[in-house]
Amino acid sequence: MPANQIEPSESNETMASRRQMLAGGARIVVAGMAAGTLAMTVTSPTNAASHEEAVSDNEQIIRAFVAAWSNLDAEELAGYFTEDGTYLNMMLVPVTGRENLIAFIGGFLSNWSETNWEMVNIVSKGDLVVAERVDRTRIGDKHVDLPCVGMFEMENGKIKVWRDYFDLATYTTAFAE
Repeated sequence: MPANQIEPSESNETMASRRQMLAGGARIVVAGMAAGTLAMTVTSPTNAASHEEAVSDNEQIIRAFVAAWSNLDAEELAGYFTEDGTYLNMMLVPVTGRENLIAFIGGFLSNWSETNWEMVNIVSKGDLVVAERVDRTRIGDKHVDLPCVGMFEMENGKIKVWRDYFDLATYTTAFAE
């Protein structure tokens, strides 16, 4: 074998087997969706226009909530929650109740100069919305692009529970002095 050619790490049989497994899995997902057992609304930047009519009210509310973060207004953001709503920033203790949410969100917004959250994908079914995002935040001359996934449980058009998953070290390292 020539020195500049890389030897394959997998046999053709292994690669063919993996392709067959993936194709089989895709057929199962499609069959499940057709049967209604996997039916979910999935919207991403590439298919948003074709699914616009299928976007749930809850999904639209979460899109508005994500966009509202750029206003850096804790009261506005807490207004998206039920009176007894809970925000669970996965590394911290859950925060429950609108007044507590205003104080908690306001605490970390107070030193942010700017934030814009990019929606990567959003999936919804009934009262559950899952939003994959990249939160781009600036504090003075430092910034972070933080990949996140938020799980939102909705109740009557408001956020009842928000669980947010991200790597805290990515955030803290970016803003370390």
